Amino acid sequence: MIQLLAIVLQAPAPAPQPLFTEIGAAALPGVVTLCGSTTKDWILEVNGGGLALGDFDGDGDIDLVIVDGSTVERAEKGEPGNPPRLFLNRGDGTFEPAGEAWRIAPGRFGMGVAAADLEGDGDLDLVITEWGRTRVIRNEGGQGFREVTAEAGLASALEWGTSAAFLDYDRDGVLDLLVVNYLEFSTSKIGKRGVGNCRWKGHDVMCGPEGLVAQHDRLYRGLGGGRFQEVTAQAGLVPAAPGFGLGALTLDYDLDGDTDLYVANDSTPNFLWENQGDGTFREVAFQRGASHDANGREQASMGLAAADVTGDGRPDLLVTNFSGETNALYSSRGAGFRDRSSQSGIGGPSLPLLGWGTQLADFDLDGDVDAAVVNGHVYPEADRPGTDTSYAQEAQLLRNDGAGRFRPEPLSAAGPLVLRASAAADLDGDGDLDIVALGVEGPVRVFRNDTPRAADRRWLRVRLVARGANREALGATLVARAGERRWSAEIRTSGGFQAACPAEAHFGLGATARLDELRIRWPDGREQVLTDVAVERLLVVQQEEPR
Repeated sequence: MIQLLAIVLQAPAPAPQPLFTEIGAAALPGVVTLCGSTTKDWILEVNGGGLALGDFDGDGDIDLVIVDGSTVERAEKGEPGNPPRLFLNRGDGTFEPAGEAWRIAPGRFGMGVAAADLEGDGDLDLVITEWGRTRVIRNEGGQGFREVTAEAGLASALEWGTSAAFLDYDRDGVLDLLVVNYLEFSTSKIGKRGVGNCRWKGHDVMCGPEGLVAQHDRLYRGLGGGRFQEVTAQAGLVPAAPGFGLGALTLDYDLDGDTDLYVANDSTPNFLWENQGDGTFREVAFQRGASHDANGREQASMGLAAADVTGDGRPDLLVTNFSGETNALYSSRGAGFRDRSSQSGIGGPSLPLLGWGTQLADFDLDGDVDAAVVNGHVYPEADRPGTDTSYAQEAQLLRNDGAGRFRPEPLSAAGPLVLRASAAADLDGDGDLDIVALGVEGPVRVFRNDTPRAADRRWLRVRLVARGANREALGATLVARAGERRWSAEIRTSGGFQAACPAEAHFGLGATARLDELRIRWPDGREQVLTDVAVERLLVVQQEEPR
């Protein structure tokens, strides 16, 4: 007897909905940026602009500053580029242009931005980097901006600044400034695409950075009152050879109480500047395992993020890299780091992608640190056959499984884009972190986090108010504890790529309903402990008076 067996083929389960929804057209209607030609004939046209998230008008909502670019032709003629623009949050994660008082004059060719309260007056100020001069923009009492570059002491020579970071490296209570520089660019010295004999996978492409001259980064010491003095050489921030600097990050990697610096370099080893506690730095990236990949190869690095991924109380590093190279997860290990890109699941999925802005944060509020990376190639020629990649690429969310291994998925349903700078903040006040990203040009993207409200998706935002000029407490560290669980964070406004984020700690807490303890180490080294802390709110903590 022949039996007929019915084979039931089950359809695969539908893919889960992306955690984020791209709402840029509604949040910033008609807002676009410019970065040279769409053909990308010059390396100057590749990086895109910058963005800063922070409360600039003092109403409690997170606003947005966009640094825009120009064209090579306009810059060569001495014509100004597009001006930086402030957009004020309506309170729901959508934005409107700020008024005339907030107007910032255009510069030469805008790149990145750093944000912090320079004078301790409660207002968020800006430093804008350019292919041109680094500029200082003062916030006048939450009522408008005024450029103060010359009086701030930053009337520097023409350079190509990319990312910048505020810190208090000498712990004098006054903010200092790192400006990361890229390379010497001149159309008279660098060949144009198709003329300069620069090739990639058989295609004519723009030239650089290899074969070009890298520029040294610059460190400025804060003198108080929003004034600076360059101290690069005195502080020892001069490496044996300069790197092609793109990303900047502040962190206390060795937990000794002072702020160190990590710099992402394109096609040259990354720098880890260890603060010596005496006003100087020592470059230790190679010794600490954070300069090259696990095979000893230097990479073309762009974006940076830091957070305690492994739960050991020490910051781990995420570095985004060029296509054909894996993004790197450097896990803290003893006195340094080790490359766990492959073991963590971050490396493989990133291989065909070219990463830029990135964040390490608990985006789904389950209690574990996730990663977000925005991508996009530098060569439009990447769409041609045989490249094994593409020009437009999907942004990624990499969810932590709770054991330090990441599972990649599309950040949103927006599809492939050509993105660069990005920053994360709670734009709509619902407790989860949203992301704003700039394309190399074109519309600004706003990714709304749609994590469902649930009893196992709790959170806490913490904002610190310190005594003295470093009012935002940059460099402070926090440890939250509930039973045996611990979460750690550091206050910074730097990270990603050419971007700035709010000076806040954000904890995803899963099902934790209250914290047993929140321990704060302020920048001056004093500790403050809060107990029985309620969650699902913005907690503002004032530093105690010394006893």
